[in-house]
Amino acid sequence: MADNRTGTKRRGSCDRASARPAEPALVLDWDGTVTERDTLHMVIEEFGDLGVFAALEPEVGGRMTLDAVISLEMATITAPLDEVVDWLLASVRVRPGFHQLVERHDPLIVSAGFHETIEPILRRERVAARVVANHVFPDPAGWRSEFPDGPLCEVCGERCKRGAVAGLGAFAYAGDGVSDRCVSLAAERRFARAGLAAWLEAPGASYEPFSDLHDVGRALEVAGDGRGG
Repeated sequence: MADNRTGTKRRGSCDRASARPAEPALVLDWDGTVTERDTLHMVIEEFGDLGVFAALEPEVGGRMTLDAVISLEMATITAPLDEVVDWLLASVRVRPGFHQLVERHDPLIVSAGFHETIEPILRRERVAARVVANHVFPDPAGWRSEFPDGPLCEVCGERCKRGAVAGLGAFAYAGDGVSDRCVSLAAERRFARAGLAAWLEAPGASYEPFSDLHDVGRALEVAGDGRGG
């Protein structure tokens, strides 16, 4: 409330609340983090070539970039998009706690997958969420993947997820796999499971394990309460 005699603003409880540090943005991986299983792997198992998948996966982060591996794997799929989406809608389950996390924290979803397979699941779940992902173009000769232009990461040398979070400031990150490695190291707080957790453990990088997204939500609420004093 303004003091008309001095033109200054009296400090009260509202001012103290506004002076608290801002809560870091929340960024979520999609496959294996929001979803219980990696949906790209599921699609390749059902509609693609598992032999190609098995041969290429060990090359990620070594001889080949992640984008190149995904592109070659998706090229083994020839089914119509509608058929694949219908199968995903009947097969994919989101991890418990997802709806509550979106409602409370408005996370940014950053995926190495595709809008065309992510958005239908969000609509099924009646969730409106911000998504950064790639695009895929179904083709009877093999699906074609399209990745956005952008500079290569100075840390890992690939077009990694750090580019999608560059303007966020401080952020917390939750992920589970290879595409989450580099970006997780830039996070103020890390939630990890499966392969990402094992990768972070090797150099002794700190992280908080989670099994479902209720775990992430509870941890963020505790942090928020702590900041409030």
